[in-house]
Amino acid sequence: MSLIDTFQDLVARVPELLQPLIVAAAGAVPFIEGEGAATIGIIGGLNPVVAATAGIVGNFLCVTVLVLLAARTRSSVVRHHRERRLVASGTPATAVSSDAVRPGTRDDGGSARKAKFQRAFERYGVPGVSLLGPLLLPTQFTATMLAGAGVGVARILVWQGVAIVGWTTLLTLIVTGVLSVAR
Repeated sequence: MSLIDTFQDLVARVPELLQPLIVAAAGAVPFIEGEGAATIGIIGGLNPVVAATAGIVGNFLCVTVLVLLAARTRSSVVRHHRERRLVASGTPATAVSSDAVRPGTRDDGGSARKAKFQRAFERYGVPGVSLLGPLLLPTQFTATMLAGAGVGVARILVWQGVAIVGWTTLLTLIVTGVLSVAR
């Protein structure tokens, strides 16, 4: 039994009051996301608006947590790297303040993957990467990479929210239309 089958089975078996929570939990899973979760809920018998809302909430909450963690981790790593560079150059580590780390700054190192992501980011910007990202990668991965690149948390969350709502709404309308024609 696949993960999607498990969620569909769970939605069908739990009381109606808990069904949106199961759909929201499915929305937090990469590759299922809001649009897959909404589909699971609709097929499980939930109202399409409730299913879409639950899928969006679950997906967005997961993305928010991951972006906040990635931004904090990046800030700590960059701060630590700068402190080590300053200590190596003879400047005491206590001379480094927390405002020395600014979002959007990059260090000199880089890998091929990082360079590829950076080119796509420079070409399409945060809106393009956020809106087109779900075609290739889960929103959780795209958002985390944006935070790792130093993009501001608020900017990431706004565009990821737009993408999550847009894609989930689109697939909810398609699934609802197909099911209404099939009946």
